[in-house]
Amino acid sequence: MTTIESTAFAGLENEKRLLNAVFKGPTGAPGYYGFRGDFALEFQQQMADEARPPEFKLEQIVAVAKEGTGKIQMLAGYLHDFAYFESFKRVVLPLLTPEGSYFLFINNIDLLAKYTITVDGVTFTVLPCDESTVWKELSDFAGLDKNDFKKLDGGGKVQLVLEKAADAREIYETVSIEDALARAEPVKNRNENRPV
Repeated sequence: MTTIESTAFAGLENEKRLLNAVFKGPTGAPGYYGFRGDFALEFQQQMADEARPPEFKLEQIVAVAKEGTGKIQMLAGYLHDFAYFESFKRVVLPLLTPEGSYFLFINNIDLLAKYTITVDGVTFTVLPCDESTVWKELSDFAGLDKNDFKKLDGGGKVQLVLEKAADAREIYETVSIEDALARAEPVKNRNENRPV
């Protein structure tokens, strides 16, 4: 049985960065451990033992790590502001591998933008995320619908959506991270246009 201690998630867990877990456990694929939830990227300063929410995080993560590698092999997540990439680079990038498959959904890029970005040898597919969820966007990207998930447990769903998304991945306009950040737009209010 694959445990979190044998994967790249262990360090994040020890630093209390794994938050709001919808799923955390073996995926059913031999040696793989999955996670759905958020990674804290920057913590607020805490007084005494009070618990404060993080300053910001990588949200709605779907990720799998292979035991014994110290790396996250596949990951998709949402950044509310592309400027958070610097913190993402410090906290998450060391856990990624050039052979992996990674998707970043960004709030404040053009809704038609699709980029391929390589940072420190790791390649990211960067896509807009507007009024939807990473899970839905990733499922659509992978060509899956709810019938494909029917007979699977939480771990099986995580493994399937990431593997199919990796298969469907294309090379889009290749830009530098500096160029992509320069093209970022104002952050959209995620509560705008929502029913009260």
